[in-house]
Amino acid sequence: MTARPHIVIILADDLGFSDIAPFGGEIDTPHLTRLSDRGIRMSSYYVTPRCSPSRAALMTGQNPHSVGIGVLTTDNRPHGYPGSLSTEVPTIAECLSGRGYACGLFGKWHLSSDIENPGETWPTRRGFDEFHGILQGSSGYFRPRLMDGEERVDEQELPEDFHLTDHVTQRAVDFIRRQGEAEVPFLAMLTYTAPHWPLHAREQEIAKYRERYAEGWDGMRQRRLDGLHREGLYSEIHDVAAGQDLPEWGEHARWESERMAVYAAQVEAMDRGIGAVLDSLEETGVAEDTLVLFFSDNGGCAEELPTDNPHFPRTTEPRTTRAGDPVRFGNDPAIMPGPADTFQSYGVNWATVSNTPFRKWKSWVHEGGISTPFLASWPAGGIPAGGAVSPDLGHVTDILPTVLEIVGADPIGAGRSLLDSWRHPEATGPERTLCWEHIGNAAVRRGGWKLVREWGSPWELYDLTTDRIEAHDLAQQHPELVAELEQIYARWCEEQGVIDWQDVLDDHAQRGLGPGRATS
Repeated sequence: MTARPHIVIILADDLGFSDIAPFGGEIDTPHLTRLSDRGIRMSSYYVTPRCSPSRAALMTGQNPHSVGIGVLTTDNRPHGYPGSLSTEVPTIAECLSGRGYACGLFGKWHLSSDIENPGETWPTRRGFDEFHGILQGSSGYFRPRLMDGEERVDEQELPEDFHLTDHVTQRAVDFIRRQGEAEVPFLAMLTYTAPHWPLHAREQEIAKYRERYAEGWDGMRQRRLDGLHREGLYSEIHDVAAGQDLPEWGEHARWESERMAVYAAQVEAMDRGIGAVLDSLEETGVAEDTLVLFFSDNGGCAEELPTDNPHFPRTTEPRTTRAGDPVRFGNDPAIMPGPADTFQSYGVNWATVSNTPFRKWKSWVHEGGISTPFLASWPAGGIPAGGAVSPDLGHVTDILPTVLEIVGADPIGAGRSLLDSWRHPEATGPERTLCWEHIGNAAVRRGGWKLVREWGSPWELYDLTTDRIEAHDLAQQHPELVAELEQIYARWCEEQGVIDWQDVLDDHAQRGLGPGRATS
């Protein structure tokens, strides 16, 4: 095994489980198919249900509550989480820079509570030699609050046809070419904001999808399910998630189809960028000895953006376009999404389609919120080509331990190495236990059993070996197992420093901060 392969980690933002072609989706993603064909897929790879916690786990290999990120990046001390990534644990970049790696991050950071004043939690102070992107959780694609290192980028320096997805791709490609030609091992993290809201894409990229979604969501989930079967994923699932019936198609049909068309264009723009990254690896001659990983930070996002909320959007979002036109915020069906003067999301019904065949969405810990497509490729490292599907259980905390095993460093983090699973996708590893908590939503999975609840609701119990879509609640039939798994979850919360969500809500109410369910 090569001791110092190059490493490229590509993270999508709010991507649904079945949005991409290798996982049954109808959106054109030929380069993700190309990556899949060069490696393997994982059918049971988990993240956390929100942007910042998944990034914290990816960066440190630790469960996010224990490293300061229990919800998002608001500093809620002394009664809540700091909202910044703890400096007491090393990041993946700090681990690798100490072994001679050049480290670059291109895209979204979202791990610092203070994004105005450079500090110890900014990426350039957490092991990254280069950073180019946004510090906050979301941004318009045509006029973002863009940073280069610790300096704000003057938007007058940006081209007229600027789009954030294309821009961070180019910066990552430039980094890869420079390091590859210098024969320096590198870590390139390309953390896209796509396809996180707002819905922003160029007209010519939206147009190709208008007819594709003109018939609406009727039957779309079934086509996604057929695609999952075609791709060798979940052949035993013949239905979609229970209790998530989509409304009749018709009202605001043109606007609804346009929302999904723009979303699809955003996903395709990301895929185009991934193609440029793969091309740069091949042209630099390092493709064989580069580990490339792709996954999302959480499931599809069901948030509907308000038109009349004085707290939305945040003050960091410009109120005008670069041309000086006012931005029209919120999901108003009278306004078609896509252009720079709009700011919309695709909503709960399309998010339900995106997460086919699973229940719920981003922020929940049912399968739709925490399951992501996952691709891994490393030809020189023994990962077989062909797109085989590994059924092994993976988690975002596994990335750092895996990378450390590859480079010969001592393991750290809460996860385990997935290298054997990637090299032998037909095999499954030992039984493991995973836990989740986010804004009171809670889950524990041990082997095939999963105990899960939505905040304020009773525990539900599912046998995921036969019911991955969480359709048949077995809690009443197995009360002893419910109690046993609940105890495991309670111990995990104590070990990880999880703050009871009711305590968070009470603190917010006392301070007049509202419910605390920030969006991003």
